Amino acid sequence: MNATPTVTVIGDGQLARMMHTEAIELGVNLRLLAGARDSSAGQVIADVVLGDYRNLDDLRKVAEGVVTFDHEHVPTEHLHALIDDGIAVHPGPEALVNAQDKLVMREKLQEIGAPVPPFAGIQSVADADAFWDSVDGEVCLKATRGGYDGHGVWFPKSKEELEGLVEKLLGENVPLMGEQKVPFVRELSALVARRPSGEVRPWRVVESVQRDGICVEAIAPAPGMDAGLADYCQSLAVKIADELGVTGVLAVELFEYLDEDGMPQVAVNELAMRPHNTGHWTQDGCVTSQFEQHLRAVQDWPLGDVDQTAPVTVMANVLGGDEDPELPMAQRVREVMERYPQVKVHLYGKTYRAGRKIGHVNVSGQSVVKTREIARSAAHFLVTAQWL
Repeated sequence: MNATPTVTVIGDGQLARMMHTEAIELGVNLRLLAGARDSSAGQVIADVVLGDYRNLDDLRKVAEGVVTFDHEHVPTEHLHALIDDGIAVHPGPEALVNAQDKLVMREKLQEIGAPVPPFAGIQSVADADAFWDSVDGEVCLKATRGGYDGHGVWFPKSKEELEGLVEKLLGENVPLMGEQKVPFVRELSALVARRPSGEVRPWRVVESVQRDGICVEAIAPAPGMDAGLADYCQSLAVKIADELGVTGVLAVELFEYLDEDGMPQVAVNELAMRPHNTGHWTQDGCVTSQFEQHLRAVQDWPLGDVDQTAPVTVMANVLGGDEDPELPMAQRVREVMERYPQVKVHLYGKTYRAGRKIGHVNVSGQSVVKTREIARSAAHFLVTAQWL
């Protein structure tokens, strides 16, 4: 009898939790390195080792089968040590560093010819001043490591404000880069999965709707998108996955903007090497979800079909509101089910906190307008216990 394959996930958030659902169906044992037993993934996965992903001994203690990630923050030197121990790590550290360090990522993307805005490393106030002048003050200042959901990003309104920010942040040992602000008209996301042996499959390009730096909605496929540009975005995601040697799911977040002739163009914003918020729609709107595909890919199994199962699927995040309603979440879910039987609810087992991602809903349909309306209404009720 064949042994049950094991995939070890480093990180205990909702991405690991949703991987577990697919692992059950695939007959894969999911092993988890968790910071706490009551974490989102720790609540539902049986094979849990408590530890710190920054500690090599803890990583060695949990590593079994194939190692993959719920986040990108594991030190790459630890991953090299695991590989030296004979452990398969996907994505590998050479790829993962491009999702950990924005300046490394920008330099690599520029090297392979991917579209990126003008950028520069900022190691002094003088560097910041020079970059400000080079882009006529259109500066986005970024922490090269650790930023997410709008954190670690600043938009100074004057050179003096930029100088003050840079002096303060460098004094706090925050590594910095500057890039030219992109006058984008919307944000897009191109997801792709790649196996170690090279097979690659991209999903349809989606529109990502952001509020305060957090994705609140994903619409698949991106409405009204030029077919040629959509094909280019998919090809770009495949190229980046191949050139960087990514294994598993890769999300390429993009800015869509208009050039001087009014034609739509794209520039790469961020990379994520794991299942991604903008891919949650695939759970209910695609033949193969990003979570199943990630598990297939990291084990070098054949990849699944990525065709959509409906003309439109919309994902709406459930973010903790300013106050937590008295109506229990279970009752809120029931009322959503009663009003909208087509809504698929996904909760993360997280306690309420204002702005926190505590779940999402997926809705598939024929019309973008109607499907978005239902998704927004359902998510709003789960947050507030009130109908729009």
